[in-house]
Amino acid sequence: MPIRRTNRLLSLLSDDDYERLRPHLSLVDLEYKNDLYQASHPIEHVYFPIDGVASMVITTSDGSSVEVGTIGNEGVVGLPICLGDREAPSSVYVQVPGKGLRIDADLFRGELERRPALNLVMLRYVHAFFNQVAQSAACAHLHRVEQRCCRWLLMTRDRMPSDDFLLTHEFLGMMLGVRRTTVTDVMGALQKAGLIQYRRGHVTILDLDALQQRTCECYEISRLEFDRLLGDTAMAPRRDKKHRLISDVG
Repeated sequence: MPIRRTNRLLSLLSDDDYERLRPHLSLVDLEYKNDLYQASHPIEHVYFPIDGVASMVITTSDGSSVEVGTIGNEGVVGLPICLGDREAPSSVYVQVPGKGLRIDADLFRGELERRPALNLVMLRYVHAFFNQVAQSAACAHLHRVEQRCCRWLLMTRDRMPSDDFLLTHEFLGMMLGVRRTTVTDVMGALQKAGLIQYRRGHVTILDLDALQQRTCECYEISRLEFDRLLGDTAMAPRRDKKHRLISDVG
């Protein structure tokens, strides 16, 4: 069955580069909390999310974990492969379930070596991703918890096919670096104001414009930076754009 090629990076590839990858891409379910790769282990597969969100996590020796970056349908899970490595000190697992396209890491590495244009698209995404990580670090020090929470809600919404999605207290706490009680207070305030509905780990965005007004400038800065580095995405899966590229996968 044909599926929409709704990963932003795949949409940016030339037809020739995409057709070289297409026979090796498998449509997979990205299930909640599934490991996509583990710290200090060889990365076996590269993933292009279609919807859902993956979380890059650092775990310390005492078992504490912190989320340092998120990846959705704008990107790729497997950045070390794009940079010529085979493993990383971080882990990546699914925080918001969805679907994605999976390819063997060694095969993808070979295509990166043979196809300069494909390699350039991936490197520009690496740049955009680490700019997002840097912006998030600044945001964590400079902006209020509610502003940062609104930012993460908007970023997650941008990657999803609807206004309703799974987003647990645990994930929000990791993203914001706060206790679950703080998450409860902030989400309760946003719900009372009529911006969201939140129950049993599910969020429904009720007033997108008001949510954007409550967030900090970091949301727009990160969004524009992705557009600058990856191009204005008339064919990318954004809520205000119609994605037109359709291909058979598998």
